[in-house]
Amino acid sequence: MKTSAKLSRRQNIRYRIRAKISGTAQKPRLSVFRSNADIYVQVIDDVNGFTLAAASSRDKDIAAQTGTKSEKSFLVGQAVARKAKELGIEKVVFDRGGNLYHGRVKAVADGAREGGLQF
Repeated sequence: MKTSAKLSRRQNIRYRIRAKISGTAQKPRLSVFRSNADIYVQVIDDVNGFTLAAASSRDKDIAAQTGTKSEKSFLVGQAVARKAKELGIEKVVFDRGGNLYHGRVKAVADGAREGGLQF
């Protein structure tokens, strides 16, 4: 199966980003995965290999909301920030996953910042 140039370019960007950043227990990685329909966010401790907190646009409270995908992405950012704050996490490293920092990915970052996380 032949992959498109756009997908392979995004994959190369993703590998380059992951080579530079890594999450610890004190400053975990906020990883964003964006599909065509939904967006998923995880707070990851890469040293121990654990997902500390997660949220997605498929969560019941967010999926019940009406609005655009960008508006729901903002709510996902706020939800993951709320869960991280409950665990005592203040600072994170942002991993956009090879996506452009624009649109839904930016909305997640803005929601997480408004929720109290520092990048």
